[in-house]
Amino acid sequence: MIVRNLDDARKTDRLVKAENGNWDSTRLSLADDGGNCSFHITRIYEGTETHIHYKHHFEAVFCIEGEGEVETLADGKIWPIKPGDIYILDQHDEHLLRASKTMHLACVFTPGLTGNEVHREDGSYAPAEADDKKPI
Repeated sequence: MIVRNLDDARKTDRLVKAENGNWDSTRLSLADDGGNCSFHITRIYEGTETHIHYKHHFEAVFCIEGEGEVETLADGKIWPIKPGDIYILDQHDEHLLRASKTMHLACVFTPGLTGNEVHREDGSYAPAEADDKKPI
């Protein structure tokens, strides 16, 4: 069994911050914990827009707090996001995530992240088997 505390994890390298300052994510469970997924609590900061395109991962996102919207780039459709909403990127959807009030999100990735991923220019993470901080 693994038990971790969010506040304690935020004081370690499990707290990952975006280089552009748009978000931070506390990786409470990672691929090397033995599961087939990873679990994060992510904060998307008020007034930001982040381009994301997980080509090699599926993600489910549950909004705990805050408000914003998700726009899928393929069709320009916009979904408002508020506490209690979940959105699931089941088609590797390229999207923009915007926060009008800082959003606290519970995120599950499959395959699980290692914790070392960096968003590439196209908004994606490298495939899990190639993830060594080098773009591919």
